Amino acid sequence: MQVPADDEVYEALADATLRAYREAVIRLPPDVLRVIRKAAAAETNPVAHGEFANIVKNIMEAERLGVPMCQDTGVPVVYLTIPPAVPLTSGLYTSVAEGVRRATREIPLRPNVVDPLTRHNTGDNSGMGMPAIHLKPGKRFTVTVLPKGAGAENMSRIAMLLPSQKDQVEKFVVETVYLAGSRPCPPVIIGVGIGGTFDGAAALAKEALLGRVDTMTDFEEQVLCAVNRLGIGPMGLGGDFTALAVKVKTAGCHTASLPVAVNIQCWANRHATAEVER
Repeated sequence: MQVPADDEVYEALADATLRAYREAVIRLPPDVLRVIRKAAAAETNPVAHGEFANIVKNIMEAERLGVPMCQDTGVPVVYLTIPPAVPLTSGLYTSVAEGVRRATREIPLRPNVVDPLTRHNTGDNSGMGMPAIHLKPGKRFTVTVLPKGAGAENMSRIAMLLPSQKDQVEKFVVETVYLAGSRPCPPVIIGVGIGGTFDGAAALAKEALLGRVDTMTDFEEQVLCAVNRLGIGPMGLGGDFTALAVKVKTAGCHTASLPVAVNIQCWANRHATAEVER
């Protein structure tokens, strides 16, 4: 297999990052749109039903006008799948950052990313030089962008439970949503990471948000029902649907620990994948 020149790869990756970001902030994935429409049709609370109508109208207008569906265009979280023919170099990171900068100018995106201590804003969402990038090997060279708004991200939590507390996982998820209230713009989608390590559980919870939300396991359905019994409802105004879906990812953990992370996402579970065209 012929390996393309580095410059070709880097330019193609920057282009793909821009395309994925544009798609993510303007159009929701079909599975996300399906669960929103399904909940909207089933909602019995009149005020909540009206909020669902506003959400659906917002989604349709964003696509019609080709503009971001939310003013908080998020902090860029990026997943790269890299085939064997593409070497892992610092240039890949630089290219993703360039794609984010271009997306900020061209879509455009709100410049959200600042230095955590000085609060200095570069104005291009590159922050301190690099967005958060997760890597994995694969047959296809793809970039997935998951823009994460602060209202939902700020409500996320992690707990280091004891192994004897495995029956407390559902309680911790429900408690997290209860404490969040209206702040993450419900109805939310909930990513749950169980196992791994302190940092690993958080990564699992965020990656869980990339899974199809129109299909759930029995345990995910059970947690979803428990969350919806809170009655917080769309935008915190009451209703049948506080959450639209729960997605769980697990990993092996130490015999003496049980890490659990909950990553809250608003109804706009924005993410998109683009092939890197070389």
